[in-house]
Amino acid sequence: MRASESPSVSDREIGEGLQRLGYERFRSGQREAVEALLEAGKLLLVAPTGGGKSLVYQLPAILLPGTSLVISPLISLMQDQVQALEARGIAATFLASTLDPEEMRRRMAAMARGQYKLVYVAPERLGFPGFRGLIAELGAPLIAVDEAHCISEWGHDFRPEYLQIGDLIGEFPNARVLACTATATPVVRDEILARLNLGADTPQIVQGFARPNLGLRVAEVTSKRERERRVDALLAEALGHPGSGLGTGIVYAPTRKSTDQEGDRLRRAGWRAAAYHAGLGAEVRNSVHLAFANGALELVVATNAFGMGIDRPDVRCVIHLAPPGSLEAYYQEVGRAGRDGRDALGLLLISSGDLGLRRSLIERGNAEEPSDPEIIEHKWNLFLELMRWAEGGSCRHDAVLRYFSDEAETLDGCGRCDNCQTLTADPADVEEIATIVRKALSAAARIDERFGLQLAAKLLRGDADERLARTRLDQTPTFGCLGEYSFDWLLRLLRRCVTAGWIEFSGGTRPVIGLTPQGRGVMRGERPARLILPSALPPRGPVAPGPRRQTGRPRPESEGLDQSAALLFEALRRHRLELSREKGVPPYVVASDRALRDLAELRPKTLAELQLAHGIGPAKARKYGDGLLRVVAAHQI
Repeated sequence: MRASESPSVSDREIGEGLQRLGYERFRSGQREAVEALLEAGKLLLVAPTGGGKSLVYQLPAILLPGTSLVISPLISLMQDQVQALEARGIAATFLASTLDPEEMRRRMAAMARGQYKLVYVAPERLGFPGFRGLIAELGAPLIAVDEAHCISEWGHDFRPEYLQIGDLIGEFPNARVLACTATATPVVRDEILARLNLGADTPQIVQGFARPNLGLRVAEVTSKRERERRVDALLAEALGHPGSGLGTGIVYAPTRKSTDQEGDRLRRAGWRAAAYHAGLGAEVRNSVHLAFANGALELVVATNAFGMGIDRPDVRCVIHLAPPGSLEAYYQEVGRAGRDGRDALGLLLISSGDLGLRRSLIERGNAEEPSDPEIIEHKWNLFLELMRWAEGGSCRHDAVLRYFSDEAETLDGCGRCDNCQTLTADPADVEEIATIVRKALSAAARIDERFGLQLAAKLLRGDADERLARTRLDQTPTFGCLGEYSFDWLLRLLRRCVTAGWIEFSGGTRPVIGLTPQGRGVMRGERPARLILPSALPPRGPVAPGPRRQTGRPRPESEGLDQSAALLFEALRRHRLELSREKGVPPYVVASDRALRDLAELRPKTLAELQLAHGIGPAKARKYGDGLLRVVAAHQI
């Protein structure tokens, strides 16, 4: 083993080292990890954000002779940890691009004299021959690779410069090696071991991911104004008002432009806020990091680089203005809230353009060379996992733990996430859901890789559009088959079909949709349509501009009914609305427009006759039948 030629470390020395670092005791799992690294000489440690991974390499580093090396992409983490170590009298430094050439030479000279116990280095530095020669002379007893998932092309944060680390480790056969990551998927762990030249016998410690103090929420927004209202409401809930001193928050934005805009907006609202992204100079980024670390800032609006290595315990909320690339990335970022164990909130905002934009970004990949098709599909599937989680209807906390295979810590409902607080035990009728889903899938089948989601929604709603007329899709039975639903609701339904793996995107920068083989099976009734429908039915908006076409399937409203039936239809609609409000369910859960139309024409007198209407099965007849029959009886002629 790598540790065989290194001196052993006693329990007494471990205890003394812990106190020297300023700790009275280990957190859960830390001692096990330290001992595994010291005994086996190598370790892959997977632990959630804020799980105390840094101690696992800092403690062995101060106990082993010589200068240990910590490779990290996080300049902020380097600065924080070096400052904390120096305050404890432990000689440490970092080497990164933020240093001027003279300071870099001074630190490397001190490093050559063996003056440091720990040296933190950015992975880019490994490409400098002079630096490689210097560390070869030092004979590092320990090499720690932080954020080790960055070495994986299958992961959510691949960095090509990490590919040099395996060769470096090969030059130190007797060094202990620690790889740390918060990414737990098995495919990423396997690639880390392979690229670091660590054998399959490397111990792996995977710590629990439960963060029940985080109240996770997801909200869909349809406009910039709605997004701003959501952000402001959550900040008020988590932090009170600007200057209240209740804690800090992080807002993640998808682009540099949106980062600057949101930072400006929050400053105008009175918050001590700043933007942080790669387009800013190193001095500006450093000043923002320090201001947040010392409490001078209440909010940082940032791209995904910020926060890695931040150890503020009082982050009370993390807001994402758009979804990141994977559930791993999201949980790592939202996990920066509530590290003190107190309640904290996470809000993820999603919108209709997220799926197409993400697919385009993934396919674009690295501008210098085309992406591997297998990696494109893997990253797309990672994003879909996040969207499935975002649009799911079960406890968000437990769903995350199941994703990370941490079933032991599930709670059968955390009681704090938005789903737990609104979940109802009164699900929609399975037959009704299946009918709606199959109609939605029929739109994707007819689109057949010619258009995108929005035109599919128009097809289902029966809206006039030149493209539908040109391709004669407005002459098909699918045109208007879900016309009782709003355009926005249909878009949400179609996106859920995407995340379920039934509809797929293709076509690069202008993605088009089509059915997957699984989707065809669901549409034909060969596979179950297990899907939670969107939880609310927005009011039907105005018809798209242009003349309404009367071709295709008749509208499922009162047109075509005689005067008496039309009056009954409207009475049934009013009754349905009252029931939906009383039960707290969307109107379609009670009955579809087509069902009400059938009832207006059939005028049933018994529960058995009631079930002749479309979509009214035994379950709905038992639940809502008496009320429906009373409305029909009141309108008998």
